[in-house]
Amino acid sequence: MFRVVKAEQLAEKIFQIWVEAPHVARNARAGQFLVLRIHEQGERIPLTVSAVEEDCVRIIFMAVGKTTLELSTLKAGDSIRDVAGPLGKPSEIGKSGTCIVVGGGAGIASCPIIARAARAAGNRVIGIIGARNADFLILENEMRESCHELHIATDDGSRGFHGFAADVLKKVIAGKKIACVWIIGPAIMMKVTSKVTRERKIRTYVSLNPIMVDGTGMCGSCRVVVGGETKFACVDGPEFDAHEVDFDLLMQRQRVYFDEEKAAVERYHEHSCQCGTGGHHG
Repeated sequence: MFRVVKAEQLAEKIFQIWVEAPHVARNARAGQFLVLRIHEQGERIPLTVSAVEEDCVRIIFMAVGKTTLELSTLKAGDSIRDVAGPLGKPSEIGKSGTCIVVGGGAGIASCPIIARAARAAGNRVIGIIGARNADFLILENEMRESCHELHIATDDGSRGFHGFAADVLKKVIAGKKIACVWIIGPAIMMKVTSKVTRERKIRTYVSLNPIMVDGTGMCGSCRVVVGGETKFACVDGPEFDAHEVDFDLLMQRQRVYFDEEKAAVERYHEHSCQCGTGGHHG
């Protein structure tokens, strides 16, 4: 069992949990993820390692499916049944010059750890974070501390630039020599934003989040097409060359279990109402 040390809500539907997992904390690097199972009857879900502090790791997630809704009810002192990791390949970070880290929505969760690693490697780091509105923005202060320069965008203009992260990226790279870019967020956001760097032939990484079960390359559920070849996000990624990813296929596969997930959420809410509780606690 893995103890929850801290749990809090960061924005609408977005939560963070610090969990005591020494084996993950000791070995995790930027870009990697873990797979957790809340309890014996729970499903396994992958979540990016957002930060590491001593024996604890931080995960940040949006409560939209049955398991993430249940996860959002956990409090300090509760426990999680299984935490496996770190999994996946770390971000490819070397000393290369000026790097840009772009995060959208809950994808911002993965940005500070990459920004810090890129900065520690001797790069100049520019951060760009975007969200639907100011209420959905997370980790702004952390990104400001992690980057040399930070830009903010909101779809409705309630904070920072009125528009999308892709618009800001286009302005930031104009006339600058950029070594590489990381883009993390919803698939459609990564698809649109990576088109900006394609024109300039800037090396760009995206962190993919397909459906995943075991996290070890055995089940094949996380397969994606990159450069015309089938890859497994859990062992070949989760980061890939953005300009080689088949985003349309990725988004199609992400919707495969939409109806089942919707039904599971409805059952969870019904059960929660009957029990008079928000969910399982440890």
